[in-house]
Amino acid sequence: MSENYIPLYRKYRPQTLETLVGQEHIKKTLTGAIELGKISHAYLFTGPRGTGKTSTARILAKSLNCKNGPTVHPCGECESCKDITNSIPIDVIEIDAASNRKVEDTQNLLEKIQYVPVNGKYKIYIIDEVHMLTNHAFNALLKTLEEPPENVIFILATTEVHKVLDTIKSRCQRFDFKRITTEDIVKHLKWISKQEKINITDDALLAIAKNSAGGMRDSISLLDQLSIIGISKEITTDDVNSILGRISFDVLLRLTEKIISSEPSGAIELLNEIYNSGNEPLQILTNLSEYFKNLLMAKTCAKELLPELTGLNEPQIKDLSVQAQKLETQQIVFLIERISYYIKEVKSATNQYLWLEVSMIDLSNMTENTTLMDLQNRVSRLEGGEVSMKPHTPVPATITRPAPIQPEGSGITGEAAATVTETKEEPIPAKTETIQESGEETAPVREDAAEEEFTPPPVSKKLDKNDISVMWENLLSSVSSESTQALLKQLATPVQINKEGVILTFRSQTWVNSMNEPAKKQQIINAANIVLNNKDTKVVIRLAQSNDKPAEVSAPKPVKEETSEQDDEPENSLAEAQQAAQTKVQRIESDQEKMVMDLFDGKYVG
Repeated sequence: MSENYIPLYRKYRPQTLETLVGQEHIKKTLTGAIELGKISHAYLFTGPRGTGKTSTARILAKSLNCKNGPTVHPCGECESCKDITNSIPIDVIEIDAASNRKVEDTQNLLEKIQYVPVNGKYKIYIIDEVHMLTNHAFNALLKTLEEPPENVIFILATTEVHKVLDTIKSRCQRFDFKRITTEDIVKHLKWISKQEKINITDDALLAIAKNSAGGMRDSISLLDQLSIIGISKEITTDDVNSILGRISFDVLLRLTEKIISSEPSGAIELLNEIYNSGNEPLQILTNLSEYFKNLLMAKTCAKELLPELTGLNEPQIKDLSVQAQKLETQQIVFLIERISYYIKEVKSATNQYLWLEVSMIDLSNMTENTTLMDLQNRVSRLEGGEVSMKPHTPVPATITRPAPIQPEGSGITGEAAATVTETKEEPIPAKTETIQESGEETAPVREDAAEEEFTPPPVSKKLDKNDISVMWENLLSSVSSESTQALLKQLATPVQINKEGVILTFRSQTWVNSMNEPAKKQQIINAANIVLNNKDTKVVIRLAQSNDKPAEVSAPKPVKEETSEQDDEPENSLAEAQQAAQTKVQRIESDQEKMVMDLFDGKYVG
């Protein structure tokens, strides 16, 4: 390194209050205090890193000890100003509390306080990261801080003010430094680039500013790092992303298109390209989470606010807006929630890339199963007591009759529970029941009531409130989070819902772990309390077991018709029909089960 080289963050450190960036409220207050001569004996500067706390402390020390001072325009040429600029500890002593945190260090400091200043009017102690002091060190400092000698001033700086004792805070004038706005950072970086003749685009400056999270020092350090590239060519956003290890917007756009269009194979193929280019799994998921956050902004916020909220240029915002139309707001929120879950898993996993692949497959299969309109239609039908069925075309040798009421927890719902189909060797005229989907109440047409084993309930009549399928739908509708509702609807199987508790099963340990997270499980407990009118319902979420038995419910028993042919029916005909329905429906796999099986290349065991 050249002996004359000075890093940009040091070279362009503000030397007067006027050059301090983004802290207008502090500049105004300190300027007034200096001009009026109302100087406190102790100051507490608090705020995020890189926002100007230490720089302001030095500027205040210069203003007070300058030969022309106290003044808001220190000359910078006198001996006192030069000592402060060059960090020579004569009258202004800077102390790092992180490495001088013991009570002995504080006592040594206090012993030197009695010495008079050499060049300036005040002896000023700047204690950085003061929250690192021990309680004993704070107590040793307390009395002196309350009544210091007339020519001594303390300036305390910290990023974690909540760790500073209240007795210390009450003896200081407190100044809270805010994060510097992106606009102010870009403006200052552009000025520095002009001074240093750095060839960089405005989009790249904006990317630097967005990455710094309101810290000027971090922004200037990154610009200093990129300045080497700016000698031979113009610095672009891709260069900034490369330095930061971030994925470009175009690559993220392609990846999210695969996720939205439910193409797991395409998403995995593109993921391999991203990973092989040197991006770590955690960084990939973090960038993807930020992209979906921008997608949510494009979906919900005004167009004129998007450049500031997302940090993207006009063409990128246009692409983002077009893509946002393909998803509903709750779907985007649900995807962000799932990415957040996988970020936690990747952080603690030994094989991070495995979890990264699982997350891509999972996300690619989620969008088509979380459409709000579909969920609302299902809830509307259930609340109205309607059972939507497609009419069945009569087929020779097929009898279609109403299904017997299923035991609670059997998992038989919808069309599978509405009809039982029996195949006979000899052709028998088919008997069908058709229910209009338009919502009109139409009585079922029955050709021969005497041949039926029991009378089916009218279609317009609401299901028994104790039926587990009804209670399950009521529990789902009581869950506060729409994304959690969708996940439970698609993947969970209720085994028990009664006063004794709720048992839900999943086929994958991943989903069990996800739903056992405190926030999600509490949503289910709250919903169960509402449905069962309990105070603290016991909720168990576990893997499905081969010995799971249907829960017992107090559903009404079917009533046989009193006809002359009743005695001719075998006593076990109803049990046989129920067993046949149970065997038939067990062979029917839901779309979600197929998806999970395909996802993990699994098979049923048992």
